Amino acid sequence: MEKKPTARASRAASEEKSAPAKKAAAGKAAAPSGGAAAKKAPEKPDKKAPEKAPGNKAPAKKTTARKTAVKKTTARKTTAKATAKTTAKATAAASAPAVDRAAALVKKAPPAKKPLVAPKKATAAVKATAVKTVVNPAQDESRTALVRRARRINRELAEVFPYAHPELDFDNPFQLVVATVLSAQTTDLRVNQTTPALFAKYPTPEDLAAANPEEVEEILRPCGFFRAKTRSVMGLSRVLVQEFGGEVPGRLEDLVKLPGVGRKTAFVVLGNAFGHPGITVDTHFQRLVRRWRWTGETDPDKIEAAVGALFPKSDWTDLSHHVIWHGRRICHARKPACGACPIAPLCPAYGEGETDPEKARKLLKYEKGGLPGQRLKPPQAYLDAGGRPAAPLGAG
Repeated sequence: MEKKPTARASRAASEEKSAPAKKAAAGKAAAPSGGAAAKKAPEKPDKKAPEKAPGNKAPAKKTTARKTAVKKTTARKTTAKATAKTTAKATAAASAPAVDRAAALVKKAPPAKKPLVAPKKATAAVKATAVKTVVNPAQDESRTALVRRARRINRELAEVFPYAHPELDFDNPFQLVVATVLSAQTTDLRVNQTTPALFAKYPTPEDLAAANPEEVEEILRPCGFFRAKTRSVMGLSRVLVQEFGGEVPGRLEDLVKLPGVGRKTAFVVLGNAFGHPGITVDTHFQRLVRRWRWTGETDPDKIEAAVGALFPKSDWTDLSHHVIWHGRRICHARKPACGACPIAPLCPAYGEGETDPEKARKLLKYEKGGLPGQRLKPPQAYLDAGGRPAAPLGAG
């Protein structure tokens, strides 16, 4: 059964057949009356014109707009990805363990300098020897190790200074206490040059207590601070006469009552005049025990207690002499003679001074009573052929 054509299809077919005739008629009509044709043309617009007209650019504009939108969307996604990566890196860096960051800093740090090491045991007249590595004796040192090291230092110093003694000249306790008071702020050598004239004129506490202050000042002038020292020695002489019958007491509690006498002076008198053990904490002693890290205290009384706990009481007096002698002759305040030090392997402060043995020997102080050009002799120089004492160390 055949389908009948619809009205729209019939109309389209008739239009196609009549199109050439209409175009011919339109051409003829345009010649005589162009204005009328122009007016009638818009009355029958071509329905397919938007699709076939070459001058219509609407589809191209839409395509361009789509491409622009796609580009913008792509750009946004790229920016978002870059931001996400940066944020992830920052988060990872912030959350990294502190150990990793510390390790990175350590890697960038410059290499540490090699510490100076002390040579093996030396003497005051040490010869030039190769330096050998020695572990710092004060690193992570236990109490037991500290006691052992401190006592070994004292034994080594006893071998170097076997005749260490008070370097003040005296014949009795009264002369020792007066000389010790006069030694403040001056040298023992200067005191030894002054006291013979003083004791020759005033041999007893009674004589000095009744002396003319101006005459005493004139004698003591070379010691410095002569007026203050005159008041002290005359005052202690009066106290000895009035309270102790002219005799120097042998107890610490009584000695510190004397004018000009403190614990340091009292221990010098007790240890060397009465044989009672005591630690003399003078400037040399304070400096050395801190260098050796026996204690970190700065108060003399606390230093005395801390160092005294490292040694038996019977060693206190000789220990004081050994340390003071070493401080005066080798371990100086400004430039220690480290290269000529007999306890260099035991000293945590090795390297603060001159480490070259030849140069260090030139830093050794001159002997007691000698001239600046006379240097300290080695301990063997004071022994006779049989190894017995030939002369006290420091004697001319």
